[in-house]
Amino acid sequence: MKIRVLVTGGAGYVGSVVTEALMESGAERVVVLDDLSKGHAGAVFAPATLVRGDFADAALVQKICKDERIDAVVHMAAASLVGESVTNPSKYFHHNITKGLVLLDALREAGVSRFVFSSTAALFGEPERTPIDETVATNPTNPYGESKLAFEKALKWYGSAYGLKSVCLRYFNAAGATERNGEQHEPETHLIPLVLDVARGRRDSVQIYGDDYPTVDGTCVRDYIHVTDLARAHVLALSHLMGGGDSAQFNLGCGGGFSVKQVIDSARKVTGHAIPAKTVPRRAGDPAVLVASSQRIAQQLGWKPQKESLDAIIGDAWRWLSSHPNGYGDNS
Repeated sequence: MKIRVLVTGGAGYVGSVVTEALMESGAERVVVLDDLSKGHAGAVFAPATLVRGDFADAALVQKICKDERIDAVVHMAAASLVGESVTNPSKYFHHNITKGLVLLDALREAGVSRFVFSSTAALFGEPERTPIDETVATNPTNPYGESKLAFEKALKWYGSAYGLKSVCLRYFNAAGATERNGEQHEPETHLIPLVLDVARGRRDSVQIYGDDYPTVDGTCVRDYIHVTDLARAHVLALSHLMGGGDSAQFNLGCGGGFSVKQVIDSARKVTGHAIPAKTVPRRAGDPAVLVASSQRIAQQLGWKPQKESLDAIIGDAWRWLSSHPNGYGDNS
């Protein structure tokens, strides 16, 4: 796909793998714009180029688009901690909406009219049914999901008024790794890396928040999608837009989901470590099951997960952590 792409947040976990996938797809040019507040310079490797800066720096964005003759943007940069969004909603509305609108206006001035947005299935809140398809009502239960939904709505109206074509990709839990890029967050809030931290001796145990849910083993069930499958969806979305496709919203999921206990058991098998677990009281607002349907994107773009096995997902994450014991600190 001969295309010149700007990836905001491309030094982050999912963004770095999206950047990899774009280069592997034959993209003519990939420029990463990241302020490195959460991302890692070592996650961006040649021939992609890292520009350190803020995606809401309109002058910088316009300069990149002009100098690099950018055709399309993949917007990955976001504030994304659900708990923090509840205690500090101002940060989330400012970062994910206000700054996002500055980006859109800069792109409009630069003449860039193709946009892929890394959204979230959190905008559905506690869904009326599962698996969650695109017809399920959006009802966010936290400012993070609310901010993403508001930006999706802005994209719709920018499309009507200015001709911006966009694809919004909504998903829950990215997991796994490539040989080069994996998951390193501070603080870490995601279940799989937390479980693997126990296996690595960096935590004493992992907590299970409630074991009395109406699920297969009493623990919450969630979607886990291999990060390479997510990256491929972003590439397909770009190809769709560059081929003249209309704006769209797609949910991404593997269909069945896995329980917390299933994740821990798989990690025990993959790593060979005991991984002690402690059951603690439920967290407020945790639905029993959150699983997304990907039928629409399968039908329209031909996307289907290629790494659905939980053992494969955790195995790839474990291999990356084992070969990068200090994260990007040892290879940047």
